[in-house]
Amino acid sequence: MCIRVIGASNYRYAHIGDVIVVVIKEVMPNTSLERSEVIKVVIVRTCKELKRDNWMII
Repeated sequence: MCIRVIGASNYRYAHIGDVIVVVIKEVMPNTSLERSEVIKVVIVRTCKELKRDNWMII
């Protein structure tokens, strides 16, 4: 679950390449992460497509 977007005072949403602070709600067995741990992550993939300045949609 996203807690905060890093790098701006009041961004409401994060996009690809943004660093955010998250809390882990569910983990898979045999991983180094623990439940309710707070970490920083980079967004690398989203469900919504990305529109570039040259009108190209990825």
